Formats: sequence, structure tokens, C-alpha cells
Amino acid sequence: MNLDKPKVVNQMHEVTYFKLNNELNRPVDGKIPMHKDKEAARAYFLEHVNPNTVFFYTLDEKLDYLIDHDYLEKDFLDKYSREFVKELMTVTYRKKFRFKSFMAAFKFYTQYAMKTNDGKRYLERYEDRIVFCALYLANGDEKLASQLATEMIHQRYQPATPTFLNAGRKRRGELVSCFLIQVTDDMNSIGRAINSALQLSRIGGGVGVSLSNIRAAGDPIKKIENASSGIVPVMKLLEDSFSYSNQLGQRNGAGAVYLNVFHPDIVSFLSTKKENADEKIRVKTLSLGLVVPDKFYELVAKDSIMYLFSPYDVEREYGRPFSYVDITKEYDNLVNNPRIKKSKIQARELENEISKLQQESGYPYIVNIDTANRSNPIDGKIIMSNLCSEILQVQQYSVINDAQEYEVMGTDISCNLGSTNIPNLMASSDFGLSVETMVRALTYVTDSSSIVSVPTVKNGNDKAHTIGLGAMNLHGMFALNQMEYGSPESIEFTDAYFLALNYYTLKASNTIAKERGESFYNFERSKYYTGEYFDTYTQGEFVFQFDKVKKLFEHVGIPTIKDWEQLKADIHEHGLYHQNRLAIAPTGSISYVNEATASLHPITRLIEERQEKKTGKTYYPAPYLSNDTLPYYKSAYDIDMRKVIDVYAVAQKHIDQGMSLTLFMRSDIPEGMYEWKKGRTSKMTTRDLNILRYYAWKKGVKSIYYVRTFTENSEEIGSNNCESCTI
Repeated sequence: MNLDKPKVVNQMHEVTYFKLNNELNRPVDGKIPMHKDKEAARAYFLEHVNPNTVFFYTLDEKLDYLIDHDYLEKDFLDKYSREFVKELMTVTYRKKFRFKSFMAAFKFYTQYAMKTNDGKRYLERYEDRIVFCALYLANGDEKLASQLATEMIHQRYQPATPTFLNAGRKRRGELVSCFLIQVTDDMNSIGRAINSALQLSRIGGGVGVSLSNIRAAGDPIKKIENASSGIVPVMKLLEDSFSYSNQLGQRNGAGAVYLNVFHPDIVSFLSTKKENADEKIRVKTLSLGLVVPDKFYELVAKDSIMYLFSPYDVEREYGRPFSYVDITKEYDNLVNNPRIKKSKIQARELENEISKLQQESGYPYIVNIDTANRSNPIDGKIIMSNLCSEILQVQQYSVINDAQEYEVMGTDISCNLGSTNIPNLMASSDFGLSVETMVRALTYVTDSSSIVSVPTVKNGNDKAHTIGLGAMNLHGMFALNQMEYGSPESIEFTDAYFLALNYYTLKASNTIAKERGESFYNFERSKYYTGEYFDTYTQGEFVFQFDKVKKLFEHVGIPTIKDWEQLKADIHEHGLYHQNRLAIAPTGSISYVNEATASLHPITRLIEERQEKKTGKTYYPAPYLSNDTLPYYKSAYDIDMRKVIDVYAVAQKHIDQGMSLTLFMRSDIPEGMYEWKKGRTSKMTTRDLNILRYYAWKKGVKSIYYVRTFTENSEEIGSNNCESCTI
């Protein structure tokens, strides 16, 4: 074989896979022709994948070619014997994995599979990508590599997109693509933040930036009154930075900026996203998030005047940046302090402005910051979140001198993520071992991540070793077991699943800490060390109320009080390696590859329609869709959002970080969905969103991601012929 021109199998077939897939959206005799999607998947391999996959006669030939031509790193493979690598590949092939839907295969080969330099031929199959990921993340540990390959080929574990895409490749991006940085109230910090945005965007990162500490418009500079321009110009600089640093033109950078609702520039901040905003202040691509203390909800409930406080003055009074002051606790002191400049707004007026913008644009995200900090077991303060609102970790601000040197090196955040596929993990013969394998894979990601261009991110990652194991396919699990989303059974299942996930990730982190003799920075000042964290779990046994749910967990091993007490003692003695362990990201492409419902959300349609740039429309049926599961697949737009919040709230009890909770609303709300609309207009109003945000806060939800609204002419959702069909 000529290695410069690899042999390619050429088979000429008429391209029918898109046509077959599109027939999913054309009911026949009132039924969805589900078999057409499986036919499309088979045709996709026959007509496209197989003819365009480079053929190698032996595994040695394949591995040598990929290494010699700079497709695969040699170093990670050299940590294993060649025989072991080939055996793992062979064992993985023998699993005879098959994609069950066209979309799953299409997404994998379009976005993840390694291609030749001209982008026209495939160099790896799904099994190869799994093996290379497993070998890379196991870092020379043969047993772990085998376990990890098993978890991934059975689709119990799925690394986040940057890890799954890049692990093992010679020419690759970072294994992480999500970061959080903060800005303090000085030009040195602002300059550093702009540079950090450029650097992180260059490597494919989505970046959350906290602007709450920056002085407001009209605040003094060097004691000259009305000199500050406020936060809006900084927002424009950040947006331009993300747009400029666009990964060689492949895609624009992505950023989100967070502001505390008690910042004087709050109205201007929200105005930047309005459709009719002046172009001088309008931000088009930047996402907006609000940091909301409990005090805001209290003032809204009382229909009170709300005071906004100058961050410049607050920092000088308290000796620390605005973000690090507990507004709820200090509110009255701040109001009564004559040395702190303040302005007034009606709390409900601001609440309505937030809801109007959410109706119009889906923004802003909401972080209930006091809720997040109340349940935070780590010494320090959570001040913000990320581009998807699920990362909630403590940070420490930096002090930078005029030479642009760090006098005090603060800590910022990188997001090291992966996800469990709930129904498949529930089928594992050893739930605990599966979870430990996932934790070890994520541990390698955090250990090998070194973002030297942003020292605060590197410092935070090196100290905290944080990971974020999440979950997807919750609605799929409900439908498969004939539970309605938000029903008492579904809530009990969610409670038990995340309780178990919490326990086994804690146990795995403790094991790793014991092996390495190392815990995360300041572990001794955490509630894990003191044991306070475990009080919730040691006060009573978990008791199932529903036999159906109890049966599902028979082989999982729900921890008992005795188990929790032993874990508490082990952690006190040996520590935890990871400061944070759990976070629910809004899984996108990896959900399609796993043939799973996204994250913890309900589905939006039985047959999801996607507009692909080059190929037109493709269709994706809900996982496990059949006549048996059909009644349990109600669209998110037709579910009382309080039920969705209830599901998320019960998961949140066990998750140390946050969750990407999206609210799905109709512009015309169905009659009877919400009792407060009786006798009122069916149109969605600001009041509806106000009530739901308040409900989420009362239920203990830490954050709200987008608000997505369905309208009759919505390009995102649109009409669907299949919603009321049988299968």
C-alpha cells in the first residue's frame, strides 16, 4: 500500500439517505414511518461513509499511517504496548456498535471523525475515536483504558465535545472550551481581561466575564466626578475581541458578561440587547447574565424601591470588590451609608424589564447567587457563572500593578466536562465502577489542562482540580419507563439518580486523593472536611415511595446512612481531590451522537427538525420513540414549566455546581396550563416569567439559562406534522 495515497473503497450509489431521513416528517396513514430513519442510517454508511473511509489492511498499517502523517500523537500511544492498543481496538470493534438513527451517525462523521487533510475522507470510525480517547485519557493505565472504552462504546459516558474531538490528535485544540474570568475596577484588570478574552477565544473557548466590580457610568476617576463611562464600553470591547479572535475564521468567539442587579448600570446593561437599541451601545453576539441576590426577590415581593450602589464607593468602604460583598446581608448598611453613592429604581419595574428582554431575546441568564453560595461547601465566594450558566465555583480576585504583573494571583475557572447517559448508566452492571471510571477520565482532563496564556485560569485549575460530570437523556429515561415528565415518579427517580451520582463521585474523588496524597487547595476549610456537608444525608435513609422507581435502582446501590457516615470519615481522613464534581451542561451535538434527549430537558418535538448549512433539513426522532413511549413524550412547550423546575430542583439538591435550565414558553399559552392566567389573556406576559423565576428561586434552583419562546412563525421550532401522529 502506498501510504502517500491511501487506498479508498469506491462504491457508487444514488444518494438516498437524506431523502429517507426526510420521510420521517411525512406521516403515512397518520403514522410516523420510523423505519425510514433506520434505512437512512444504513444508506448513509453504504453511500457515503464506507466509500469515503480510508481502507487499511491491518491495524499496524493504520496506526503507523496515522502517526507518521501527523494525525495521531505518538507519545500517548507509546505509553502502551502496540499489542495492547490493537487488542483494545479489536475488542471494541467486536461490540458491533451500530448507530440507531441517521442523525447520530451524521453528527459523528460530520463533526468528530478524523478526516484526511483535504477533509474528503474519513480516517477513523466511531470505535476508533472511542479507543483513542480512552487511551489518551487513561494516560498509560491499561485497566482504566479498557474500562473507559467499555463505558464509551456502551454510551454510558460521553466526554464533552472538545475532549471527544481532540483527545489523541497530533494537531488539536484544547480538551476544554469553557472558561470564567473576572474583572476588577482598574484599567490593568480591564486590559488583562480583554487579552484573556482574545487568548481564550483563539483556542476555541467560550468565556464568561464578570463586570460587576467595574465602576458605574458617572463615577469618579482619580477623584474627578462623572469621568467613568461605565460598563457598556467594556462590553463593546469584549464583543469586538470575541469577533476578532475567531479561530482562523472558522467561527466567532463566544462570550457572556455577568452583572449584579444592584449595579447602577443595570438598565443600560439590559438595553444593549434590545432590538431597537442604538447601534452605539447594542451588542449582537455577546450573551447577558444577571447575578441576582435574595434581596432583589424580597424587594420585588414588597413592591419596594430598590437602591443601586456605586461599586467604586462600596469597594472603598469594604476593602474588597463589589462582587465579594454580600448585598442581601449588607443592604440596609449600604442604604444608610452616606459615603456610598446610590440611585433608586422601582424593583418591579426592573423585574419587568428583565422579563421583557427575556421575551424578546431569551436573555438575560439568571444566577441566584445567594442560593448558590448557601449550598456552597467550599471556603470562598461564588460571584458569577459561564456561557451556559451551569458552572458555579468560588473565585479569588487578582491584584495587578502598572507593570501588568500580578501582585496577587487570583483564581479563575476552566470547565472540565463530561456527561452520563442516564438510561445506559442505569443498565451498568457496576454503577459505582462506571462513575469512578468517568471521574478518572475527567481528572486527566483537569490535570493536563494548562492555559498558560491566562495565568489566573491556570492557577485556579491547578489548585481546584475541578470537574463537571453531568447527565443527559433524562426525558428519554422517563419515556422508556412510562413516567410523565414532572410526575411524582419522575421526581423520585431524579432524586435517587443524582443522590447516587453525588455519592459515587465523592467516593471516587476520595479514592484519588488517597492514592495521590493530595486534596484540592483549602480542603481543610471546606464543609467536606468538617463533615457539615453530609448532615443532609446522615439524618435519614432514602426511602422509595414508588415500586417502579425502586425496581430500577435494585442493582445501583443507593447509599445508606452507614455508607454516608463511612464516606464522611474517609473524606475527613484522606480528603477530596476535586473541589467541584457535578454540573449539568446543555448537551448539544453529543446528545445526537448518543441518541439521547438533551441534558435534563423535555424534548421540544417528537421529530426534531434541524437546518444543516450544506445539506438542508435533517430530522431526529426522540430516542426510544414507539407507540408505548409516545404518550410520555409531551413537548416542553406544552408542559407546565413548574414541573420542569421541580425536576431540576430535586436534582440540584445533590449537584455541587449548577444546571443549564431553559424555560420553554409559548407566545400563546394553552388554556389551563397556569392557574394565574384564568380570566386573563392567553398571551405570554412579563408576569408569567416573573412568577416562574420567583418559583425557581423558592425551589432552590441556582440558575436559569435561556428563555425560549415558541411562535407560529418561529424558525427555530416551526410547525410539525408529526406531533399528534402514532408510530
